[in-house]
Amino acid sequence: MAASGGYNYRNGTQRSSLKVDRPLSVNSNPKPPAKSKSLSASGPRRSSTGSIGNGATAAKDDAGVLGRVRVAVRLRPRNSEELVADADFADCVELQPELKRLKLRKNNWDSDTFEFDEVLTEFASQKRVYEVVAKPVVESVLEGYNGTVMAYGQTGTGKTYTLGRLGEEDTAARGIMVRAMEDILADISLETDSLSVSYLQLYMETIQDLLDPANDNISIVEDPKTGDVSLPGATLIEIRDQQSFLELLRLGEAHRFAANTKLNTESSRSHAILMVHVKKYLKDRDPTNEKVTSSQVGKTLKPPIFRKAKLVVVDLAGSERIDKSGSEGHTLEEAKSINLSLSALGKCINALAENSAHVPVRDSKLTRLLRDSFGGTARTSLVITIGPSPRHRGETASTIMFGQRAMKVENMLKLKEEFDYKSLSRRLDIQLDKLIVEHERKQKAFEDEIKRIALEAQNQISEAENNYAEALEKERLKYQKDYMDSIKKIEDQLLMNQRNHGNEKIINGPKDDGSNVTSNKENLSALEEVVELKKLLQKETHVRKATEEENNNLKSQIAQWKRSEAKENAEILKLRKMLEDEANQREKLEGEIAILQSQLMQISFEADETRRRLDRAEPGRIINGLDSLMSQVRNPQPNDSGNEDKTSIAKLFEQVGLQKILSLLEADDADVRIHAVKVVANLAAEESNQEKIVEAGGLTSLLMLLKSSDDETIHRVAAGAIANLAMNETNQELIMDQGGINLLAMTAANADDPQTLRMVAGAIANLCGNDKLQTKLRGEGGIKALLGMVRCGHPDVLAQVARGVANFAKCESRACTQGTKTGRSFLIDDGALPWIVKNANNEASPIRRHIELALCHLAQHEVNAKDMVSGGALWELVRISRECSREDIRSLALRTLSSVPTFQAELRRLRIDC
Repeated sequence: MAASGGYNYRNGTQRSSLKVDRPLSVNSNPKPPAKSKSLSASGPRRSSTGSIGNGATAAKDDAGVLGRVRVAVRLRPRNSEELVADADFADCVELQPELKRLKLRKNNWDSDTFEFDEVLTEFASQKRVYEVVAKPVVESVLEGYNGTVMAYGQTGTGKTYTLGRLGEEDTAARGIMVRAMEDILADISLETDSLSVSYLQLYMETIQDLLDPANDNISIVEDPKTGDVSLPGATLIEIRDQQSFLELLRLGEAHRFAANTKLNTESSRSHAILMVHVKKYLKDRDPTNEKVTSSQVGKTLKPPIFRKAKLVVVDLAGSERIDKSGSEGHTLEEAKSINLSLSALGKCINALAENSAHVPVRDSKLTRLLRDSFGGTARTSLVITIGPSPRHRGETASTIMFGQRAMKVENMLKLKEEFDYKSLSRRLDIQLDKLIVEHERKQKAFEDEIKRIALEAQNQISEAENNYAEALEKERLKYQKDYMDSIKKIEDQLLMNQRNHGNEKIINGPKDDGSNVTSNKENLSALEEVVELKKLLQKETHVRKATEEENNNLKSQIAQWKRSEAKENAEILKLRKMLEDEANQREKLEGEIAILQSQLMQISFEADETRRRLDRAEPGRIINGLDSLMSQVRNPQPNDSGNEDKTSIAKLFEQVGLQKILSLLEADDADVRIHAVKVVANLAAEESNQEKIVEAGGLTSLLMLLKSSDDETIHRVAAGAIANLAMNETNQELIMDQGGINLLAMTAANADDPQTLRMVAGAIANLCGNDKLQTKLRGEGGIKALLGMVRCGHPDVLAQVARGVANFAKCESRACTQGTKTGRSFLIDDGALPWIVKNANNEASPIRRHIELALCHLAQHEVNAKDMVSGGALWELVRISRECSREDIRSLALRTLSSVPTFQAELRRLRIDC
């Protein structure tokens, strides 16, 4: 088997162990990099030149710059096999790099000469190749033009080495992809600019996402106005640094299809396409550098300008002849697909080189994807790789002629410059928010000022009122004092008059002293009686007032008690009426329950009769009842003859209603509960009924039966109904929220019947297929409960356990790939690996198929590899990659073994070739 020599690398790791006598990269005096031609000029587009898919109908009035496709040729050195097999023969090509010429020898005395834009010898360094082939294109992309770098050539001539080498062991060996990203990151500003990538492969005429293997059929969308091609379904990841880009390249290369052929031990079986999207703002119009005040809003309505460009790096799969590559089986089909797509590309190049009116772009998805690269608006640079062996002179000549025709294709380069109206809108929104805040601040200040003025006015009014009250009080006191003074003067005057009158009496002499004394005593006693009467009157008045107040209080209390009594009487009447209604309703429900019980008993009797008739193989009888419905649901017949005989379950559902059927799940009679749960289980088997059952509370009732009932039949049928409901993602979350996994685990621990265990295992297996419930499911003991049921040993139970393990492993693998889970697999932590390894080659096909899938999913992640090697899983993976009857599982196992370093090291130690 031939080796591919020094260029046979994949993902930065040398695959071939053969040495190369001549150095790969010797360039003691490299030429300075060719500077890209200025792209700022504009000129008319030639009508004879059309892009792929547009032909000669391209618009003549589009502004652009003519740019021919640049083609460089690179020669790889002889590999170890060629050094031995072709030792007596000269190279079939002779390079003249100083003249940019290449001679292809026909024989010892005759040769053909070809000129290219660059001729790179086998000693050209990776840096030299990048500077003359890709750097001008990268510079154009940074200036706002689309660009394409593509490698074309025979298989094993170094295309992937030239483009995709990561250079982890030797930084000087970095390929065009890595170096281009370094230059782009060095030129843009991550604060204002954006950079994102997509990594795809075209395999067997299907576009697959290398960053998301599940996305394996991406459609091509064309803009009907501009004709631009886009892939909206592809994963687009933003790049912030070089390391994250390298991780994406490693991930993509691990998912790319490759095979071992006679010409190349690691032959690419798909076309790899790296798309780099660059959005760069002009520095003089950077929106973050503009500081705008509210007074300048009207002057800054011009939107910022950004340049949007796309760099496409295409690593074409190598062309090959079947008789030389030795391809057979599926590899032969891959080779046919590769050659057909390359042939379609060659036809398009020929049509463009000859200015043909029709370009057959729709013959292949490859030509549709590259319609902008040849004859379109992108700056394109093509590197063709050739080998020196005279045995492959025909393939070398074909590659050289492809490059010669490509040099005749001219593109019309267009600047991708746009106004960022979204940025302008965001900036205006920010300015509007600032103006609103400023307005609110001024409004608040104005309101505060109004409040301050109002408060000052109120204070002044209060002060004036106080001053007025004080002045009024002073006037009152003054007048009161004057009044008191006047009264005192009058009293003094009266007293003085009395004195004068007494003196007159003394002077005149007393006339009747006895009578005066008597009259004075009588006057004194009368005065005392008057005072006593006044005191008694006042006391009586106070007592009367107190009595009246107490009387009023008693009257108000009596009135309040009467109102309360009337209200309580009304409440009593209302409660009596409610009790009467409840009694009537209860009697009605009891009657309906009795009817339902009789119907259920009749259905059960009919089901038993039907079972006995079937056991006796009596023909011509109508199959009715619960068990017949279960048999129809589980084993559907190809014809509809049973439609004439409506089952009793459907009749019961239509006549009685779901809510009343569910109410029988809580009946006291055990037989009624058993028949009711059978009815619900049969209804749950129909997807159209599941939502109604959940909305009516049927799921909660079924879970309560698992918890409260001790009947094995109820457990079996209820678990089957829950398994049917668990096929819906929304119902799965409801089951977990209501503690369903704990109840299922408890049921499995207490059950011995294989059919009950099969139903419980099926329900848990359905829950294992939900990505959102992985951690919660494991935390509540779902995995241990699933593994605990293998004690039964029944094949049906083991098949459901294997399905649950496979579902869990698949979801867990997807979470690890997406980065939402780290660390070792929960299955390994819970001790599932020994059982998985033990049953990996089980005689039962369903068990074996699920176990094989689970092993492949677990093995995809390095963190599980050590445990799998120590647990014996590696031998099973090797067996699966060789003997599995399903091709997809076999390919997955083989790809996993070749991509996990721990497995590779162990296989090399054991000298096992996969």
